[in-house]
Amino acid sequence: MNRYSFLDDYSEGAHPDILKALSETNMVQQTAYGDDAYSQEARTLIRQHMGDVDPDVWFVASGTLANILTISSALRSHEAVIAPASGHIVVRETGAIEATGHKIITVPPVDGKLTPDSISAALKANAHFPHMAKPRLVYLSNATEIGTLYTKKELEAISTLCKERGLLLLLDGARLGAALSAEKNDLTLKDIAELADIFWIGGTKVGALLGEAIVIPNPELREEFRFHIKQRGALLAKGRVLGLQFKELFRAGLYFDLARHANGMAQRLSSKISNAGYRFAAETETNQLFPILPNVLIGKLKDHFDFYIWEPHDESSSVIRLVTSWATQETQVDAFAAKVEEFVT
Repeated sequence: MNRYSFLDDYSEGAHPDILKALSETNMVQQTAYGDDAYSQEARTLIRQHMGDVDPDVWFVASGTLANILTISSALRSHEAVIAPASGHIVVRETGAIEATGHKIITVPPVDGKLTPDSISAALKANAHFPHMAKPRLVYLSNATEIGTLYTKKELEAISTLCKERGLLLLLDGARLGAALSAEKNDLTLKDIAELADIFWIGGTKVGALLGEAIVIPNPELREEFRFHIKQRGALLAKGRVLGLQFKELFRAGLYFDLARHANGMAQRLSSKISNAGYRFAAETETNQLFPILPNVLIGKLKDHFDFYIWEPHDESSSVIRLVTSWATQETQVDAFAAKVEEFVT
């Protein structure tokens, strides 16, 4: 039996407009290693969202590469990262950051997020110098691992603390499109460029075949960044493939349109599950849902759909994760909801 997948937001290939652009330009010769015309146009389009900030923009193939590059290039060997215990670099990247020689100092998240208090506590607990790794960079993601959002006020408070304490601020933007397109969002790319030292814009989860855009507002972090990209094996000869996709995503707002669609499908599904009487482990703010369902119902849903069982809730129920994408159809959302409603009745 074919099961529809709510496992992630990259089960499909790419949006048709991206495939069309790749096909139409396939035989056009371009300069290699990201110096092609498409990548330059994509950089210009991205910078247009950032006002007076004029950051460097680099394209790499994956989110793990983006995190490895941004963190390892910014830190000296004795410097460490502060991250929420639920952060992607902590639980989903096979120790990639530790493999570069940098300690991750974890703190308990609040609704998936860091707070100034938690960062301050980490600084206090890791200050026995030179016997402890020195905290130097703060890592967070927006949206978070549980789909929640940072408000502008929250990010401003963290950014202010980082500047006061001599810390760099990195924002993992794997699902930044979903965050910026959410109904409750009050941040813009310009805000993030002003508040973060370095961040990246995820394309893989918003309709691209692959690719993330690393954005570097802090001039001190830009120097010789290309060397780090090459040394980590991330400088693609056919960098045009990445640049062209971001050009298409940002040319006429497709990036935000696709993210809004994914969020809309999540809200539709969340509302239907809630109306059936079930609670959620986290508020549905973007395109990730975390309903708490009976284990018996989860077993029945597994016959028709793929999704992650996130964690046990109690002896008879568990939290599951459902992710909607740019390609999710209302018919599949409604089919999932119908199975939930069928179990209730």
